Amino acid sequence: MKWFQFLLAGVFAILILNAGELLAQKQKIILDTDIGGDIDDAFALALILSSPEFDLLGVTVGHGMTEKRAQVACRLLYETGRNDIPVAVGRETGEVVGESKKPATYMPQFYWAEGFDKIKPIKKPAADFIIEMLRKYPHEIVIFTIGPVTNMGDVARKDSQALKLAKHIYSMFGSFYMGYGSGPIPSAEWNVRADVESSKLFASSGADITYAGLDVTTFVKFEKDLRLKLLMRQSPLTNALCGLYSLWGIETPVLYDVVAVGMFLWPELFGTRAANVHVTNKAFTLIDESKTPNCEIGLSINKNEFLKRIMQRYLQQNLQR
Repeated sequence: MKWFQFLLAGVFAILILNAGELLAQKQKIILDTDIGGDIDDAFALALILSSPEFDLLGVTVGHGMTEKRAQVACRLLYETGRNDIPVAVGRETGEVVGESKKPATYMPQFYWAEGFDKIKPIKKPAADFIIEMLRKYPHEIVIFTIGPVTNMGDVARKDSQALKLAKHIYSMFGSFYMGYGSGPIPSAEWNVRADVESSKLFASSGADITYAGLDVTTFVKFEKDLRLKLLMRQSPLTNALCGLYSLWGIETPVLYDVVAVGMFLWPELFGTRAANVHVTNKAFTLIDESKTPNCEIGLSINKNEFLKRIMQRYLQQNLQR
């Protein structure tokens, strides 16, 4: 029977080796988000948690009432059994940084996590956490930014070379040829307008960036039939999304932020082009055709296939605490 024992030992060795290789192949990522405002941030985090391609090193939250946003992120991670993922908090800001004294708004989704304290954010500020990870894993980390880029601006202010150490950055940011609602005139997109100075620093950082602007994101509407399927799934993740959606208060979400994650997962669904982009004082993201490209911008999306694929991820995951 020794041959059988040797065979079993060989099989176990192969399984352990394959598991190690699979873990090594996972893409290290950081998600920078203003979760708790629009509902699409929660859907983006849900897609990341449902995707075996990713090793999520941490979630950083920025803009507005950042402690409350962190609470939402912590509870969503707790409900899905991902207590191991750290949440780092960015500095609190007003509603629009540098433009007015209007304080940040208490968002309805904050009620979902109000009083939650089973897991808490780490003490290290968001920008410091991002710099630490980029210095620890140079050219290995993909960053997804899906909110105002205050944390990215703070990274650039503290360490002007840090963002260049990212393997790539995918950012829901900007409006190049069309605006909100697929209109033919570009808009001052919210993630840019909310903190123009940080947006300027981000766009000029020298990092490898792909922008998922309104040109590709504004088409991705999460219609009633998909919302009903999500509701009927009844898993911890889908229940969390449905709970947050019920508080959000608008009927049909546009999944702007999810597209930034999808551009990494399924690049074949997108048309892009190289461009040189800069940010104006009025928060427009302008292309200068006379200059060498400093980024990629999304131009087109296979919307139906994209929605099909994200629904498969949401419905077929089995995340639980």
